[in-house]
Amino acid sequence: MEKSISAKERLLKSKSSKSWLDGELRGKILVTLSAIIMISATIAITIFLGTKGLQSFLKNGVSPIEFLTSKEWNPTNKENPMYGALSFIFGSFAVTFLSALVAAPLGIGGAIFMTEIAPSWGRKILQPVIELLVGIPSVVYGFIGLTILVPFIREKFGGLGFSLLAGTIVLSIMILPTVTTIATDAMSSIPKNLREGSYALGATRWQTIRKVLIPAALPTLLTAIVLGMARAFGEALAVQMVIGNVRNLPNSILDPAGTLTTIITLNMGHTTYGSVENNTLWSMGLILLVMSFAFILFIRYLSARRKF
Repeated sequence: MEKSISAKERLLKSKSSKSWLDGELRGKILVTLSAIIMISATIAITIFLGTKGLQSFLKNGVSPIEFLTSKEWNPTNKENPMYGALSFIFGSFAVTFLSALVAAPLGIGGAIFMTEIAPSWGRKILQPVIELLVGIPSVVYGFIGLTILVPFIREKFGGLGFSLLAGTIVLSIMILPTVTTIATDAMSSIPKNLREGSYALGATRWQTIRKVLIPAALPTLLTAIVLGMARAFGEALAVQMVIGNVRNLPNSILDPAGTLTTIITLNMGHTTYGSVENNTLWSMGLILLVMSFAFILFIRYLSARRKF
């Protein structure tokens, strides 16, 4: 009787062990397959965009130097077509950096308020606001900027209202949730002993925040800003509705401008696939991809410098 029971127990144990191994194997295959799909998609997009983006230089004879340094864009001129993308490159970088200058202090300030000034009720107020901003579609931001912000700038500052300033304000609001959320996580993850040690030495709350907590969280705070800039650099629709979409370099923040994303969305549907103009638009897309890689590499560098 005892032998039969022990044999039965061994059989049950072997079945459960086999079932566990099967589940472990299936889970491993599933996550490995997911990783392979993600890597393959990234490589495929990079190869496709790189191939299409280089055709204007290798196949159509467009000068890369002229493309990157000339501000004359007139691809429809049959006698002397010009493919200078400097104005759009400058517009993309200008609106990205300006929006980061606006969103960074606001987002980091909000994070400090939620974690250090009013941690008990600060998140109850700001967290729903941040979640609401995240959930608003970009077209709504653009429509609000078009109907409220552009007329306001036109009345108060003059000009058309469609300007680099309008694009900066819209983008800064759009990237603010990204900066605030990551900055809040960074401030919350700081060990308590840093705060306690600073207070024990007689530092005030503001001295602790300014001289201890912010330097400790600085790599992650910079990561939040860079992620916001990456989001702003690739935004198209909202910026297109308020920035003016011109081919010239802006002389001031109140002048209209254009970006790489806006010129691609405006012109891609009006070009013939494989034409020189179409290929130059793909080249602009390649610039966007390269900048995305640059942002990612910079974020990885900042992540390696984290102190906690």
